[in-house]
Amino acid sequence: MGRPRTNDDTVKERLVESATKMFATHPLESITVRALAAAAGTATAAVYTLFGSKDGLIGEVRNRAVTGLFRDLSAVPASDDPLADLYALAVAYRQWGCGHSHLYAVLFGGVQSFDPSGAVGTGDPVRPLLDAIDRAVSASVLAGDTTSIALAIWTTLHGLVTLELAGALDTATAERAFQPTILATLRGWTTPTVFRALRRVETAPSR
Repeated sequence: MGRPRTNDDTVKERLVESATKMFATHPLESITVRALAAAAGTATAAVYTLFGSKDGLIGEVRNRAVTGLFRDLSAVPASDDPLADLYALAVAYRQWGCGHSHLYAVLFGGVQSFDPSGAVGTGDPVRPLLDAIDRAVSASVLAGDTTSIALAIWTTLHGLVTLELAGALDTATAERAFQPTILATLRGWTTPTVFRALRRVETAPSR
């Protein structure tokens, strides 16, 4: 009779969960394999068996963050109103960040960098944003370079969500600030002829 398997999916999930919290709250260089294993209630051998190395575990956490954010942003349906779509993407981004605070911190806190000017794969979280911006530019709703617009939207979003997660903005204050701030950013890139369309977005309920 073979030996029972100890480094199974349950141990893997515990390691990923504890690593996510540690990576979100401590400098990476200060986290050892021994500390990661201890936090998950397992031996250091489990890290090497399941992930190959500390870097492998970091990669798994990063990939889960990327996949989760991409999944939620991709679930936002495209419509014939690209401005409404961009606002809906912003709402989805905030919801994912607030609902997955540790993964958000890992994704944008140094383990994984977000670069709208870099190469974008099919599973990159920036892809839904770029696609919506491209539609808006093609429809003469927004005017400007797609990458520049994406960077402006993301930095605004990142600032709002980061302040909310850090507790600098309480939920009520963040809620009040969110819509006018995002719409002001979009307004800065709109063509004059779509101002009325933007006003419709401003008065529409959040998706």
